Amino acid sequence: IWNLTKGRLHVTDRTNASRTMLYNIHTLEWDEELLDLFGIPRSILPKVLPSGGFIGTTDRVYFGGDIPIMGVAGDQQAALFGQMCAEEGTGKNTYGTGCFILMNTGRQAVKSENGLLTTLAAYYTGEASYALEGSIFIGGSVIQWLRDELGMVTSSGESEEWARKVPDTSGVYLVPAFVGLGAPYWNSHTRGAVFGLTRGTNKAHIIRAALESMAYQTADVIRAMEADAGLSLKYLKADGGAAGNGFLMQFQSDILGIPVARAKTGEITALGVAYLAGLGSGFWKGTDEIAQNASEFDTFTPGIDAGKRAELNKGWRRAVEAAMGFKTES
Repeated sequence: IWNLTKGRLHVTDRTNASRTMLYNIHTLEWDEELLDLFGIPRSILPKVLPSGGFIGTTDRVYFGGDIPIMGVAGDQQAALFGQMCAEEGTGKNTYGTGCFILMNTGRQAVKSENGLLTTLAAYYTGEASYALEGSIFIGGSVIQWLRDELGMVTSSGESEEWARKVPDTSGVYLVPAFVGLGAPYWNSHTRGAVFGLTRGTNKAHIIRAALESMAYQTADVIRAMEADAGLSLKYLKADGGAAGNGFLMQFQSDILGIPVARAKTGEITALGVAYLAGLGSGFWKGTDEIAQNASEFDTFTPGIDAGKRAELNKGWRRAVEAAMGFKTES
């Protein structure tokens, strides 16, 4: 914004300000205690505004006219809004190299007791809106590992075909803790492991277990969110590169026991900022109007019963506990 306005405006929005760790997400002000602690003058920090609404205009030198800037949001908060998870108890997962899961908690800033982050959500009015956030370190990169280090697939897209060659993993679990475990475990000493190998284990079982690991990790975070917020997620919105894998989306629905709605629009983050700008400018009157014209979805519904789901989740928890028990030397 500073560059686009040639230095006329030094501003940001609440979601980006909160990522500096200097912004008080409760008072919606720069935190004086933290500024004093780090010796940062308040005068050098930008003015903080809501994510949507008139912010200023670009300099004419760039586009030949005064173009209004109407929407600003951090990456994951923009994706949450792009998925139209603007109401309490709605959530999304971006399946990228890692996975980033956010649940909207409305006007309530929920303090997590289960290893999650409390963050500001993007919103276009002056009122604050909050979310719980959980980050998974290894998401789609587990398939890149199968491709680049093990040579099990020649492209990430092949993983779906291989996973469908077997009816299940035959008891194999892969815990992709290559750089430790993220939310909700936050264990930096854990390393990756494969459990349940037998003489009959083949490549398809391992590839399927790698894909399933993304769904299990996502379910761990969502269960932690539900416990913290006292809310039950009715469905999960999905986006990101790995969400293109139909097997993964179906297994995610199976293991959560709720529908998974995969956006057909690829650039959800950019779409979220477009929605904010459209609301701020009055192009749309409210989120209900956007929702009526929002991106279409591929919907996946649970295909296993509660008993099978509990059995699979129990096996995953045993695998994680075993992996955490094998600690690297300090």
